[in-house]
Amino acid sequence: MITFSDLIASPVLRKNLASAKFVEPTPIQAQAIPPALLGLDVVATAQTGTGKTLAFSLPIIEILGRATLSSKPQVLVLTPTRELAIQIYEAFTAISVNTGIRAAVVVGGMSEQKQLQAIKRGVQVVIATPGRLCDFLKRRLVALDGVKIAVLDEADRMLDMGFIPDVERILKLTDPMRQTLFFSATFESGATASLIAKHMKNPTRIAVGSVSKPAENIEMHVYQVDQDRKLSLLNSLLKAQHGSFLVFARTKHGAEKLAKKLAVAGVKSTAIHGDRSQNQRNSALKGFQDGQYRVLVATDVAARGIHVDNIAHVVNYDLPQAPEDFIHRVGRTGRAGAAGVASTFATSAERNSIRAIERTLKMTLMRRDLPEGIVREDRSVAPVIVMPTRHDNAPAKRFGSKAPFSFKPRRRRFASAR
Repeated sequence: MITFSDLIASPVLRKNLASAKFVEPTPIQAQAIPPALLGLDVVATAQTGTGKTLAFSLPIIEILGRATLSSKPQVLVLTPTRELAIQIYEAFTAISVNTGIRAAVVVGGMSEQKQLQAIKRGVQVVIATPGRLCDFLKRRLVALDGVKIAVLDEADRMLDMGFIPDVERILKLTDPMRQTLFFSATFESGATASLIAKHMKNPTRIAVGSVSKPAENIEMHVYQVDQDRKLSLLNSLLKAQHGSFLVFARTKHGAEKLAKKLAVAGVKSTAIHGDRSQNQRNSALKGFQDGQYRVLVATDVAARGIHVDNIAHVVNYDLPQAPEDFIHRVGRTGRAGAAGVASTFATSAERNSIRAIERTLKMTLMRRDLPEGIVREDRSVAPVIVMPTRHDNAPAKRFGSKAPFSFKPRRRRFASAR
C-alpha cells in the first residue's frame, strides 16, 4: 500500500497530512504527485470527487518548501468558479499550516480591496478565476512574471464557460519555462487539446477510471413524472430517505422558487445561483456543509464549485442542458469512495434527452415507478395579494382631505389558464 509518507518528504507536510487523517492517497493522487514533484507537466483526468485538489496542492507545497519564498506570486491556480477557488484556498491553507507559504484568492463578487491587500502583503500562491484576474492584470495590480507553476483546475469547465481567451492571456504573462498542471473531469476536447499543445511541454498523461460516467458506487435511476408532480415526488424522497440532498434546477428563478416551496413545506433549504451575492452564496454553501440546511438547490453554473463531503442524494429536478453536465452533477455524491444516490426527474417529452444521457454514459439508467401518494401541485390557488382598503370613518391626517389607508390581505382570483 502506498502512503503519503512514501510520496512526501517534508516533515511539516507529513505532520499536517497525519493531523488531517490523510494516510493513503487516492489513485489520482498516487499517480499525479510523483511526476509533479519532478517538475514535469501533467495532464490528469479523473472523475469528480477523486481528490484532484490534493493531487496538485501537495507537490506545490513540497516544491515551494525547497525553494526560496518570494513575496511575488510563484504559483497560479485557475478555476472556473468563485466557490471552487474559495474551497481550494481553504484546503490549501489547512494543509500548508506552519510552512510559511501564503495564498490569496482573486475572484469576482468579493471585495477587491481585501484581495489586493493580501497580495501586497506578499503571497506565493494566487488562486483565481480568469475574469477577475484579467481585470487586475489590465489595471497592472498584480504581476505574474514570477509564476513558475500554473495549475488549470476543472480546465474543461473553464473552456466550456468561454474562458479560453482569458486563460491564453494569463498564461502568456507567466514564466515561459513554468511547470503546468492540467486537471479535468472529462477527456480532452478540441479546445483543450489545442491549449495543451500550445502551453505544455511533453506532458505526462494520467487517466484514472472512466471519466465518461459517474463512479460505480453511485446508484442512478430515473422517474418519469409530470412537471406538476415533481415537487410531490421530491418531498416523498425527502421523507423516505436520510441525509442531505443537492437538487439541480435549470434556471436561477427555478432554483430560488423551488427552495422557497421546500421551506414552506417545512424542509430546511437554500439556493445557490448566479444572481445571489458572493456572501449569500458562501452563507448558503456553508449552511449546507454544516447541516443547517438539508437541501441545497443549485444551477449548473454553481455545480463545479460545490465540493461537499457526504452528500447522500443528488436530484436532477430539471435535466441538464448538455449530457456531459449530468456527469458533473451526479459526481457531487459518492465522493471518495462513499455510496451515493442520484435520482433524475424526466417528463414523457424528455425521453430523447434521457436517451442522449444514456448514450453519453454508455449505460441504461434504471427506471423506477413513482411512489404511492404522488399528487399534482395545486397551481390554481392564487397568491394572496395585498390591496389597499379604505377606512372611510378614519380621521383625515397627513393626507389632506383623504382618509388614511391600511393594508389588509384580499384574495384575488385569476383564471386558471394564467
